[in-house]
Amino acid sequence: MKSDSIKVGVDRTPNKSLLYALGLTDEEIKRPLIGVVSSFNEIVPGHMNIDKITEAVKAGVRLAGGTPIEFPAIAVCDGIAMGHIGMKYSLVTRDLIADSTECMAIAHGFDGLVMIPNCDKNVPGLLMAAARVNVPTIFVSGGPMLSGKLKSGKRTCLSTMFEAVGAYHAGKMNDEEIKEWTENACPTCGSCSGMYTANSMNCLTESIGMALKGNGTVPAVYSKRLRLAKETGIKIMELVEKDIKPRDIMTKEAFENALTIDMALGCSTNTMLHLPAIAHELGIDIDLHHVNDISEKTPNLCHLAPAGNTFMEDLELAGGVYAVMKELEKKNLLNENIITVTGKTVKENLVNIKNYDNEVIRDIDNPFTKTGGLAILFGNLAPDGCVVKRSAVSDSMLKHKGPARVFDSEEDAIKAIYDKNINSGDVVVIRYEGPKGGPGMREMLYPTSAIAGMGLDKEVALITDGRFSGATRGASIGHVSPEAASGGNIAYVNEGDIISIDIPNYKIELEVSDDELNKRKANSTLKEPKVKTGYLARYAKVVSSADKGAILC
Repeated sequence: MKSDSIKVGVDRTPNKSLLYALGLTDEEIKRPLIGVVSSFNEIVPGHMNIDKITEAVKAGVRLAGGTPIEFPAIAVCDGIAMGHIGMKYSLVTRDLIADSTECMAIAHGFDGLVMIPNCDKNVPGLLMAAARVNVPTIFVSGGPMLSGKLKSGKRTCLSTMFEAVGAYHAGKMNDEEIKEWTENACPTCGSCSGMYTANSMNCLTESIGMALKGNGTVPAVYSKRLRLAKETGIKIMELVEKDIKPRDIMTKEAFENALTIDMALGCSTNTMLHLPAIAHELGIDIDLHHVNDISEKTPNLCHLAPAGNTFMEDLELAGGVYAVMKELEKKNLLNENIITVTGKTVKENLVNIKNYDNEVIRDIDNPFTKTGGLAILFGNLAPDGCVVKRSAVSDSMLKHKGPARVFDSEEDAIKAIYDKNINSGDVVVIRYEGPKGGPGMREMLYPTSAIAGMGLDKEVALITDGRFSGATRGASIGHVSPEAASGGNIAYVNEGDIISIDIPNYKIELEVSDDELNKRKANSTLKEPKVKTGYLARYAKVVSSADKGAILC
């Protein structure tokens, strides 16, 4: 066992004495030691129940003959961090989580790991750590939140809450209505109830083969989630016995599956940061042009919020991620002969799986669209690419041309939107919010929600070198690469320049000649990162471009 390095032989008796100091018995010490990585805390609603998930996992490990030993991972709530300096500290935690988990796992010689994330950066951060450490590992999340319900019977969620703020500023909602929405949008613990980043990544963890069926969809408040956690604890012991490791599971073919299922589900644009970053840890390159190839052949089968009016609990009742995969199987769109944490292949996992609701999960022959939920656009404004959640864009905005309205910060853009200085047809450009320029690449749900809440989402596009929440809808195009702080062409857009967007053809162009752009570059000075001290300053010095997954170099 790997843990023999801390417990076997006379030379390791000092180490073993510290295991006794933990209160472990000889029987516990001789068993496989399983690290249980708990991201429980009391500030993130998606993590407030993880203490119970953790105890259930530990019970499962003990039932199967292992010794569970818990250690923590941090988590930031993107919703609470949204709209202020706190959001600069969201994406950057992904790498802190990966680094700290790698340190803990290797330093203590664990034989296996159970990762218990839930919200946006914990899932990819722990997947990155799993790839590095490469001991038998399995994931179980804290589970999604249930959707809210208003007195009118209308279902609601966090994204509608942000849009309500825009409606309030537009005079379309009053204080009493805002109060009702605030009290009902997030009714339970769990990751927010739409197909936002957290739920996207938890579903893709299932898709890539690192979690059991239901990981992405069983609601946090269901007792089924506790049973799933116990089953996960039992399963890690089988993985340890068979020595099935993350690098056996997370192969190039598994990432192809994840990207395909991403397109079918209509996941968050943030998956285009996280999947490349996880793949990088495994020596696998995800070419963004190839993402479009997958999108071209993969139909979009789900329109969960914010793209539609269904939620994670609906996806669970319809059969979950496996039911989506079953539809894709009909057209041979998956790599099926690859191993997963079940100990079985994808093909074996899908035996007897059914789609129980063809409205929540469309039949493969009756999709919402024939192409996938995400699109990567290329052009002189984004030579290295930018990303849009195509499934959440109205048909009228799939092609758009308009004058640029240029802002060098999220705050300036929000003020202009709320002051009603943005007009129908405009293309809002928010720059110096990228990984380096932010620093930290803030999610910008406030400006996109303000545009939607004010009824402009079918008339106004938004482009940024920052990123968007999975809760964003409309023609919101993020991850423009290279970013402004690195001298990307987005830094040289002037007020009134015409920008052309063609999502079906994966194009985005600044209608300015190369000669004019070169003149602007010769006469311009790039802005420096807005934060010059602390962790963010260090991050800005080593972070890569968004098209590379904003990895640390």
